[in-house]
Amino acid sequence: MFEPHYVYLDERFRALTLPNTQLEQLYNQCRWAEGPVWFNDGGYLLWSDIPNQRILRWTPEQGVSVFRQDSNFANGNTRDLQGRLVTCEHGPRRVTRTEPDGSITVIADRYQGKRLNSPNDVVVHRDGAIWFTDPTYGILTDYEGFKAEQEQQSQNVYRVDPISGEVQCVADDFVQPNGLAFSADGNTLYIADSARTHDLAAPHHIRALEVINHCRLGRSRVFAEIEPGIPDGLRVDVQGNVWTSAGDGIQCFAPDGTLLGKILLPEKVANLTFGGPRRNRLFITANTSLYMIHVAVAGAQMP
Repeated sequence: MFEPHYVYLDERFRALTLPNTQLEQLYNQCRWAEGPVWFNDGGYLLWSDIPNQRILRWTPEQGVSVFRQDSNFANGNTRDLQGRLVTCEHGPRRVTRTEPDGSITVIADRYQGKRLNSPNDVVVHRDGAIWFTDPTYGILTDYEGFKAEQEQQSQNVYRVDPISGEVQCVADDFVQPNGLAFSADGNTLYIADSARTHDLAAPHHIRALEVINHCRLGRSRVFAEIEPGIPDGLRVDVQGNVWTSAGDGIQCFAPDGTLLGKILLPEKVANLTFGGPRRNRLFITANTSLYMIHVAVAGAQMP
């Protein structure tokens, strides 16, 4: 247990937090924890430990166990509309779906005949389409994937059509697209650009993009600059606030882009998700650990 350190920069943040709650460290044996996803029907959380090539599982009753070993350097995870696990795998540079019988279906591994870079994070739109980011992090070294030559000309954001399975590039003007999340109404897509990881002069912001007819992106604006560090994973609550990872913990932004406040953590945060029966717990993946803290707002409904 840790006493959470809240930074209140706007009075609206007080209504979103519970100062009398504890920051709970649920596990601390990861090398780089990422990709948390909550399964409310099963009452458990899955998340990735990328360098250790495993997906871990946490339940309130049993604690932590290994859900999948040899995970192909799995990173981001989500669920589709049927409740199946969808995963970005750095190793084979693909997005996969885990079927009810445990078999693996490849959703996307190429675009225009060339291998993807290293799919990083993934979300599902209310129409069932799968959207994912494809930076180069998994092919830069042998730590989070396999070092390899880049085949795509850029680092893109893709949409997989829910009927045809066609992989469509919806954005090609990011330096290193990373975490992404839809607004509660599905009309805005927030995408992190984390290129500052390898260039201090590169982007470290979240962009908000208009979603047109469920299948393409329109107007784009910089929603928030993240300081210190970079934005990685992010989520949206039912009030439209954006909660993002940052160099000092979790930062929360109002729908108008105002930084409301922060929850400071003892480790660098990679990702987060809302979970629990009422979706009012923040599960946070940081360097070596999985943390949890209760908040006073629920996350937007996810598949």
